[in-house]
Amino acid sequence: MSDQQFDVIIIGGGPGGYVAAIRAAQLGLKTACVDAFIGKDGKPALGGTCLNVGCIPSKAMLDSSKQFHNLTHTFNDHGISADNAAIDVGVMVGRKDKIVKQFTGGISMLFKGNKVTPYAGWGKLLPNRRVEVTAHDGSTQLLAATNIILATGSVPIELPFAKFDGEYIVDNAGALDFASVPKRLGVIGAGVIGLELGSVWKRLGAEVTVVEAMPDFLAAADADVAKLAKREFDKQGLKILLGAKCSKSEIKNAEVHLTWTDKDGEKTQAFDKLLVAVGRRACTQKLLADGTGVALDERGRIIVDEHNWTGAEGVWGVGDCVRGPMLAHKASEEGIAVAEIIAGKPGHVNLDTVPWVIYTEPEVSWVGKTEQQLKADGVPYKIGTFPFAAIGRAVAMNEPAGMVKVIAHAETDRLLGVHMVGACVSELIHEAVVAMEFHGSAEDLARICHAHPTLSEAVHEAALAVDKRAIHKAN
Repeated sequence: MSDQQFDVIIIGGGPGGYVAAIRAAQLGLKTACVDAFIGKDGKPALGGTCLNVGCIPSKAMLDSSKQFHNLTHTFNDHGISADNAAIDVGVMVGRKDKIVKQFTGGISMLFKGNKVTPYAGWGKLLPNRRVEVTAHDGSTQLLAATNIILATGSVPIELPFAKFDGEYIVDNAGALDFASVPKRLGVIGAGVIGLELGSVWKRLGAEVTVVEAMPDFLAAADADVAKLAKREFDKQGLKILLGAKCSKSEIKNAEVHLTWTDKDGEKTQAFDKLLVAVGRRACTQKLLADGTGVALDERGRIIVDEHNWTGAEGVWGVGDCVRGPMLAHKASEEGIAVAEIIAGKPGHVNLDTVPWVIYTEPEVSWVGKTEQQLKADGVPYKIGTFPFAAIGRAVAMNEPAGMVKVIAHAETDRLLGVHMVGACVSELIHEAVVAMEFHGSAEDLARICHAHPTLSEAVHEAALAVDKRAIHKAN
């Protein structure tokens, strides 16, 4: 029996893989997508980590916890009162699960509409662009294609002294499914996942301690933005310990006893739950048979060029399993670009203008270079900043915390980076992304008319401040 033949086979159904599959099918290519994820109902669920246990469910939980926090902490400022407010964690988690099922089911419908053939199971790349699919029942079948796109994503990094057990020590998926609010939640890692999920349970009443080995908070973000964000998190009671290196965890008396060492020596603290969020690694184990011509780097990522080609004929890699930021939207754009290249069209992703977002309260977002990066590279720059506290809409919303920082080249005025912390900055950042994609300047942002009253006026004023001509603050 001959192999089932396709124009394109994608291994991985996350935001890189399923988007690549849909775009390839739109372009008239016979397309298949192999994915192994199983949902909570025991059925195959497309969408990868992002839709099932990452981006989408975490945002649902963040929104639910924000509503509860506002009800119990800020609504009085608006003259709104409620007695005996309570949170039903089961209902909250159920709402999250319903949203996840809606969107994973939506991908299945899109596959049907675009005639993409799904295969439930693990895909393994064999030589000569063949793929072995191992179903969940252990049966196997062989597929072949002119082009293969590897989009296997990433998995949480597990610490040798804090192995995931699904009950006391959990990864991001486990932290989305607690049956009740833990009284004491420990978090190893003050990155995106640790801060977002730590924020969820802090708002619902948990005592949250985040233990971070690095001495600097959010080292990847601009230092001014990181400093302001940490100040707000401190006000909220989110306890963040920096320069604290964990070395041991022990479960006893239904508690996790975590040991770390900081400048003051060794400490041990007991928690009801421990979330390990120290980053993710490329999911490439058992993906490649011998002789495929595809190579991995020292971090287990698939080596690709600027067009996401692996160097092996007809084999490509996108998303978390290749170089670049581990972000869903970056994966999707790479998936589209590769599908278009395969179809003979131009395809390109500018990694320098991929936006970053942390969905805490306040939110943090940025695009381009940070001030510390430009300083290290010896690039001449000028800066304009503006606080949300001077923006009428932000104050009216009772969310005045935060700022916008615009960095432009000192000689050409070209935008080099834009950094934000505050309400809704996950949405505001895209004005800067567009401007930078079109090689815009701070002057360009400054001359665009922004509606009043809006939060986006902070971007306008920060751009004006680059040349010391902001209207609503002293320059």
